[in-house]
Amino acid sequence: MPQTDKFEAARLKMVKTQIEDRGLTNTDVLEAMKKVPRHLFVPRTYQNEAYNDYPLPIGYQQTISQPFIVAYMTNIVKPGKEMKALEIGTGSGYQAAVLAEIVDHVYTIEIIPELARESSERLKQLGYQNITCKYGDGYQGWPEHAPFDIIIITAAVENIPQPLIDQLAEKGRMVVPVGKPHSVQELQLITKKHGKINIRHLTLVRFVPFMRL
Repeated sequence: MPQTDKFEAARLKMVKTQIEDRGLTNTDVLEAMKKVPRHLFVPRTYQNEAYNDYPLPIGYQQTISQPFIVAYMTNIVKPGKEMKALEIGTGSGYQAAVLAEIVDHVYTIEIIPELARESSERLKQLGYQNITCKYGDGYQGWPEHAPFDIIIITAAVENIPQPLIDQLAEKGRMVVPVGKPHSVQELQLITKKHGKINIRHLTLVRFVPFMRL
């Protein structure tokens, strides 16, 4: 069987058993997870594990999140086709690609220069024209493109950066792991209504630490 067929079968099984069977029913999210070739976002040595139910290393002490967590975080921000999203922590580009299958445009920032370059090239090669990548410190967000309907932070913060809260649009949704580095954190959903912030506590997670320049 050709590898592409093998990976497609593995990807469809991943979506069914790891995501749909756990109760996630958003069609847009499920279709995005079926479409994005996760095996191209991990190092070649891990490609055969790309659709397994756990995170994988992508180099530079960083990881690609467990598939369910990517789907869960995408689902919780309620993405729509007219929306503009900001991602802090591009990593290999997988979360940005999943979002880009649904929303109008994704702006994504990566602080590790090698990963920023590699993910930008990868996303271009895969034909994503609605993703704009930048190397830099995500703490300050991307003010020239704000406000954002969606903000996804893929690294653990002890305190949510105020610039990101400021750049969240009215009725916008931000999902972020909050807690101490190298420990279990709490995934939180931040929503903004009439300029006021509401925090919803979701589930326990473990993410790499938020880095600063």
